[in-house]
Amino acid sequence: MLLRLLRVQLRPYGKEITLAVLFQFVQTLATLYLPTLNADIIDSGVLKGDTGYIARIGLVMIGVTLIQITCSIVAVYYGARTSTALGSDLRAAIFHRVQDFSAQEVNKFGPASLITRTTNDVQQIQMLVLMTFTMTVAAPIMCVGGIVLALRQDTALSSLLLVALPLMIVIVSLIVMRMRPLFRTMQERIDRINQVLREQITGIRVIRAFVRDRHERERFGVANNQLTHVSLRVGRLMALMFPTVMLVVNLSSVAVVWFGGHRIADGTMQVGALTAVIAYLMQILMSVMMAMFMFMMIPRAEVCAERIEEVLDTEPTVRPPASPVTPEGRLGELELRSVDFHYPGAEEPVLCDVSFTARPGHTTAIIGSTGSGKTTLLNLIPRLFDATAGEVLVDGVNVRDLDPVALSRAVGLVPQSPYLFSGTVASNLRYGRPDATDEELWQALEVAQAREFVEAMPGGLDEPISQGGTNVSGGQRQRLAIARTLVHRPRIYLFDDSFSALDYVTDVRLRATLAEKITEATIVIVAQRVSTVRDADRILVLDDGRVVGSGDHAELMTTCPTYREIVLSQLTEQEAAA
Repeated sequence: MLLRLLRVQLRPYGKEITLAVLFQFVQTLATLYLPTLNADIIDSGVLKGDTGYIARIGLVMIGVTLIQITCSIVAVYYGARTSTALGSDLRAAIFHRVQDFSAQEVNKFGPASLITRTTNDVQQIQMLVLMTFTMTVAAPIMCVGGIVLALRQDTALSSLLLVALPLMIVIVSLIVMRMRPLFRTMQERIDRINQVLREQITGIRVIRAFVRDRHERERFGVANNQLTHVSLRVGRLMALMFPTVMLVVNLSSVAVVWFGGHRIADGTMQVGALTAVIAYLMQILMSVMMAMFMFMMIPRAEVCAERIEEVLDTEPTVRPPASPVTPEGRLGELELRSVDFHYPGAEEPVLCDVSFTARPGHTTAIIGSTGSGKTTLLNLIPRLFDATAGEVLVDGVNVRDLDPVALSRAVGLVPQSPYLFSGTVASNLRYGRPDATDEELWQALEVAQAREFVEAMPGGLDEPISQGGTNVSGGQRQRLAIARTLVHRPRIYLFDDSFSALDYVTDVRLRATLAEKITEATIVIVAQRVSTVRDADRILVLDDGRVVGSGDHAELMTTCPTYREIVLSQLTEQEAAA
């Protein structure tokens, strides 16, 4: 999975990768050549007292060192550039894929997990690539080159590598095998930490209102301790690895000095050759340690790659049409034909055989008990979900075939829980139409009954809005969301219980202004309050996902027991008949 991801994502950076590997190769060759020059100085210069020779070879060593430093800097530059570009591409790929997700896919992964995959998981792969091009590329070159050059200096003494290398490889392999499942658990625990934090930050008012601070601290403590426990297990393995490897390195050095000293005493080996063999032994074992460091990162990067691929390989259930259709007219007619909807895995449908037509200049209201499918029905129109059966048509075109841009321009949804973005009042109102003038913004605010409180703000249209709109009240947030949709100027307005946070007087004024100002658009209102829907041209009554009544208020009071029950639960007989 990791190799497949890297192969696809690194393909555009072939030039940078080639340069990084090339300069790493030259830098490694220069590093390998230095011990040979050092041995030559000792044997042919120091022992013979030839200072001229020492000076000449010393200058060569300085030149080789400069080449080594220059190549190392260039290799690190291209390696860092490639890894940074990879991280940017992966984050962009995940972001764009998530943007295509419907609510079904977002709920499948969860916001906390998607955030972790976009940040922490990508960072782990980015670090792996960076370490590969700055350190690990040199490891095999140094290992093989060191072995060859060590054998050239003294074959018998270099045979100690036959013991040291396999021993180190076995130790590293055993530890890495135990670390891989721990890394997957670690990423899942990070998901959990993000989820708990996200809930506690967004729900801080509820936590304080119910005085659940201690409970939330305990809940965070459990998640934190679980992550700490896994991290400690990983840390112990890492702590075990380095001393063990260093023990092998130091024992190998002692063995080389021991046997090399005896060979020098016997006259079968020169002092310079011994120093070169020790240097090559260190380089070989250090290259294995670099590879070991890489192997420590690979298991976690593999887990992260799997999690990223899960997102990238998930096909959205709501797909754009292969041949999008753009309707010629701008009428705003909405029609549902025998629409059914099942949530994945649900035994019963949320909506069943729903049919109705909403025309321009008319207001259609939808009412029903909690869980009757009102919000789900509205979400099918802008394709937040796709109907599992039947058709949803806008201006005679199935929304599945409609160009997404045209659908967005045609339909404006004010959701049940309006969301405002961090920025200003103006930036939020212009979210769907960036070229809207200030005058148009004020007109929309006036229709939405929001002009008065926006004018009272110190900054007016430039007043800062915090993330989620938490610095304004619920009613103000709803009215700003309504104004944002009005600025967008769609042909079909969908209000999903968008007046629930408004007082009765503001609700009446807003609906009256909407009816006066928006005369050519189609309006669909979902509401719980009878006072909000009773004046609609047509009222649909939903019960368990089925339309059990259709007509105006007076008709439904006599023909639909479900509607009558809802009305009488809120109004008296006299008020209902008025």
